[in-house]
Amino acid sequence: MFYQLYELNHAVMAPWRTAAEAMRMAYRNPLNPLSHTAYGRAVAAGFEVFERTTRRYGKPEFGLDTTTIDGVEVSVHEKTVWSKPFCNLKHFGRVLPPGHKPDPKILLVAPMSGHYATLLRGTVETLLPSAEIYITDWVDARMVPLTEGTFNLDDYVDYVIEMIKFLGPDTHVMAVCQPSVPVLAAVAVMEERGDPDAPASMTLMGGPIDTRIKPTAVNELAQNKSIDWFADNVIMQVPWPQPGFMRPVYPGFLQLTGFMSMNLDRHLTAQKDFFFHLVKNDGDSAEKHRDFYDEYLAVMDLTAEFYLQTVDVVFIQHALPRGEYMHRGQRVDPSKIKTVALMTVEGENDDISGVGQTEAAQSLCSSIPDNMRSHYVQPDVGHYGVFNGSRFRKEIAPRILSFMAENPKAAAKGASKPAKKPARVVRGVFGGKEK
Repeated sequence: MFYQLYELNHAVMAPWRTAAEAMRMAYRNPLNPLSHTAYGRAVAAGFEVFERTTRRYGKPEFGLDTTTIDGVEVSVHEKTVWSKPFCNLKHFGRVLPPGHKPDPKILLVAPMSGHYATLLRGTVETLLPSAEIYITDWVDARMVPLTEGTFNLDDYVDYVIEMIKFLGPDTHVMAVCQPSVPVLAAVAVMEERGDPDAPASMTLMGGPIDTRIKPTAVNELAQNKSIDWFADNVIMQVPWPQPGFMRPVYPGFLQLTGFMSMNLDRHLTAQKDFFFHLVKNDGDSAEKHRDFYDEYLAVMDLTAEFYLQTVDVVFIQHALPRGEYMHRGQRVDPSKIKTVALMTVEGENDDISGVGQTEAAQSLCSSIPDNMRSHYVQPDVGHYGVFNGSRFRKEIAPRILSFMAENPKAAAKGASKPAKKPARVVRGVFGGKEK
């Protein structure tokens, strides 16, 4: 019923949002003398803040039409190349300059944790000049009819395996945050089966491989509540007239509430600053605010079965690090991974996946040779900075691309003996020296 009330409230507010937008336009119209005064700009700013606070944000666009390769600007064409009810695989096709050598093929597995895949727009934009990028574009569960069946963590692993096989064995897989666990499981399953399409490498970034290590507030919440509590308090049915009517989901608006409550003071300050930027006619700062929150406030529903299984298996049972993770009735054993290179990346100030949680994959994947593994901790970044922002562009992305170049599929097949620890553990750059 709570979801229905949320939808009703949104509908009731629609006329008020329309009126607020009309008044904003009137007070911003250059033909209105008040638009050139502080008073007029303040009134317009108030109406815009109201409209943006009460609206529902739709799925954003990637909007990546060009990139630069070898100093030449080339066009980029976004295309869906593989599709299933709960996910579309998008390819960012580039028109390569003449004579350009083939770049690594990257399957970028976006998190299915509330936000759309466009949250990784900056990640894609950074990698596009140097790689052929494919990204998982997960579908909002409220848009999937019940007739399409269910989608759980096992299905997620199967989707990843199918996409890797679709792209071929020279694929490099990158998992950002939540998908680190199912991607590791997918690669382990493929290796145990002796699948020749197992990827060349996998890069796990800020993922909850072992949340017992330096637990964060998110981890502690899962530990302090039973799975029944989550089922009773956060699972709701999609209301009519959405295509997914009656599908049990973890609603996006609840997820967004959780996201924002972790840094509520920061968001309130941002809204206040946005208002004053509008009053001062500071267009650049106001536009940066709009761009960020257009993305941040756009959320999607998750299927109940996927959400509850993930909470239970990853955050409550810690099944993967305990050697108890099961996929389709078969135990997942990361030690079976031998031909796939492994890189783990963490942020020093990550408040979602604590430092050490992702690195735990290095110990679990004990059969990977020492020359095919690497771990890196980026100083002075939080969770978002692991895959986006200036430090990602300057420090993290070059290391990832270098690691992939050093570990093509052919090199992996001729690997040396296994090691128990990563050959290269880099803690970032301090004072010009690597530690």
